[in-house]
Amino acid sequence: MDLKEYIRSIPDYPKKGILFRDITTLIKNEKAFAECINQIVEKSKNYQFDKIAAIESRGFVFASAVSYVLKKPFIMLRKKNKLPADVHSVDFELEYGTATIEVHKDSINENENVLIIDDLIATGGTAEAAAKLVEISKGKVSAFIFVINLFDLGGCDSLLKKNYKVENLIEFPGH
Repeated sequence: MDLKEYIRSIPDYPKKGILFRDITTLIKNEKAFAECINQIVEKSKNYQFDKIAAIESRGFVFASAVSYVLKKPFIMLRKKNKLPADVHSVDFELEYGTATIEVHKDSINENENVLIIDDLIATGGTAEAAAKLVEISKGKVSAFIFVINLFDLGGCDSLLKKNYKVENLIEFPGH
């Protein structure tokens, strides 16, 4: 099954000049979604990890299903002020400003290996912030798995240059 066929492209969203890659058309198709999860599970077998983390919010859709299949704990990396207990925070740059993501301080233990899953990587700023959260927690990033890589925006290349392991299921040019 070619998962690319299940990704809808929406021009000028969320702003003019952006070609948005929409995963809702993939997840609403039960066969495509199941195949996507199966592919992530298969790729994850290349790595040793104790926990799965996902970046808010679309990453949660994929990572929670993979966590269930693999019977691994699931960690949510959330936007600022969305977690109720003590947190580690990382600020990072976006194309249109800055943002903060957080993780509960008790989510990742020292030397635990964490697989990070997200729906899409563009420039890599959010993914790098996620890695910093794992490392601030004294964990180790086992690898990243993305459903979509916008290959010409350089996010995967940036992660690879920092010696992270990176996998993706689908590639599109970014706009």
